[in-house]
Amino acid sequence: MLHGAVCPVTAAVSAIGLTATAALAAQAREKASPAHFGAVTAFIFAAQMLNFPVQNGTSGHLLGGVLATALLGLPFGILSLALVLAVQSLAFSDGGLATLGANVLNMSLIGAGLGGLFAQFLKSRARNLSNLPVLALASWVSVLLASLACSAELALGGTTSFTEAAPAMLGSHALIGIGEALITAAAFWLFSSLEENKAHTVPQKAWPVLTAAALIGLLLSPFASSYPDGLEWVAARCHFLHNSAPSFVAPLANYTVPGIAHPFVSTGLAALIGAGICFLAAWVLGQFLQTRKQFAATPRTSTKR
Repeated sequence: MLHGAVCPVTAAVSAIGLTATAALAAQAREKASPAHFGAVTAFIFAAQMLNFPVQNGTSGHLLGGVLATALLGLPFGILSLALVLAVQSLAFSDGGLATLGANVLNMSLIGAGLGGLFAQFLKSRARNLSNLPVLALASWVSVLLASLACSAELALGGTTSFTEAAPAMLGSHALIGIGEALITAAAFWLFSSLEENKAHTVPQKAWPVLTAAALIGLLLSPFASSYPDGLEWVAARCHFLHNSAPSFVAPLANYTVPGIAHPFVSTGLAALIGAGICFLAAWVLGQFLQTRKQFAATPRTSTKR
C-alpha cells in the first residue's frame, strides 16, 4: 500500500528511534528482567493473533503498546512491540518487509511510545484514578494515533488522500480501540501483581504470562475472526487494496506450518512457534542490555602512573 520514499524514510526514522530507545533501556535504573521481557513479548505476539469482530464486517486485534509499557516500562515496551513486528514480518510474512519501518513507527514508537507517555501524563494529572481506566483510555488513544500516522503515510506515498483515509481510519479504529482498551485493562489486572526479577533464568512469576501466551496461541488463535482488519477494510472502501505476490516469502507464511494439513493445528502450532521466537529474541536482547549496563557501570582502572 505504501509507495515511493515513504518506506525508506520510515525505516530510517524507526532505526534511529529504536537505537535511542535501546540506549535508554540499557541505562534505565529499573528495568525488566530478560525473562519478564520475553514473557510479555510472547504474550503480545499471541494476543495480536486474536482478531475480534466489530461492526460492518470488520475485525480488529490488540496492538498492545500501552499494555507493554505498563508491564515493562516505556523503553522496554517500545522494544517489545518492535520485536513482535519483526518476527511477524520475517517469520510469517505479516506486514511486509518493505513496510516494516512504517509498522514499527506506527505501532511501536507511536503506539507504545506516545501511548505510554500519554498514560504517564494521565497518571500524573489524575492521581485519584486507578491504573485500569487510565490505561484503558491511553490504549484507546494509542490506536487512534497509530491509525492517524498510517493515514498520513498513505497520503505522503500517493496511495490515497489524507482527507479520504483519515476519517475512515479513525472511524473504524475508534471501535477497534474499545477492544484494545478492554483487553489492556483485563491483561494488566491479571499480570500487574508480577514483580520484576533480575534472575537470568525464567522466574517463577513469569510462568503465568508464558502460559497465557501458549494457551492463546495454541488453542484460541485458530478461532480468530476472518473479517478484514481495520486497514484492509478502509483500503477496500477507498479502492487502494490490491493483492500481489510478496517479494519475500517467510517460512511460516500466513501463520501456517508446512506439511500440516489441518488448519486449526497448523495455525495453533505456528502461533506457539512465533511466541517462542518472540520470547527467545526478547530474552537475548534483555541479556544484552543487562550486560551493557553492567559494563558501563564498571569503573575503569587507569594505567597512568
